[in-house]
Amino acid sequence: MRKDYRERGAFLEAEVAADWPAQFARWFADALEFGLPEANAMIVATADAAARPSARTVLLKAYDVRGFVFYTNYQSRKGTEALANPYASLVFPWFAMQRQVIVAGAVERVSRAETEEYFASRPRGSQLGAWASPQSQVLPDRAAVDAGYAEAAARFGDGEVPPPPHWGGLRVVPETVEFWQGRTSRLHDRLRFRRMDGDWVLERLAP
Repeated sequence: MRKDYRERGAFLEAEVAADWPAQFARWFADALEFGLPEANAMIVATADAAARPSARTVLLKAYDVRGFVFYTNYQSRKGTEALANPYASLVFPWFAMQRQVIVAGAVERVSRAETEEYFASRPRGSQLGAWASPQSQVLPDRAAVDAGYAEAAARFGDGEVPPPPHWGGLRVVPETVEFWQGRTSRLHDRLRFRRMDGDWVLERLAP
């Protein structure tokens, strides 16, 4: 299958924001206005200590000049890989808009205070689920998931549910942030911010 990207407008250097956070904010706002479902969904690629890669879709929960944040069980596959081999790549696949944002950089844990603040904002069911699920572990059947949830619900009753000690945020600290705009004949616009010597440079990549 092949789709030729019809012109939705060029993406030229003169139109790029001064820095990658501002440019991401522009495109993210465009995605929300466009009505993309779950515009904050992003593919996260990690690799284990032997450099064997894996990828999955998660939800972006925060971003700022420090990087892009998502939350997970640190004992899950992505959690253990990201902490053992602390580099990752992100892709925002905004296909309906003929755009992608591609990020690569180091991974670090967010502070416990940030984790606690975000966890408190989650629906109670999601809070209990964080305690109930040994994420990425092999289970005998679905009943094991339901039993874990029932146990967590009984444990906390009507009280406050704190974040588990093995659960928290990961921040991808960008070394590169590429903004990809589809163009006809596969002559796409690819503009990349790259960190160099403590500063950022903007460069165009061949399509």
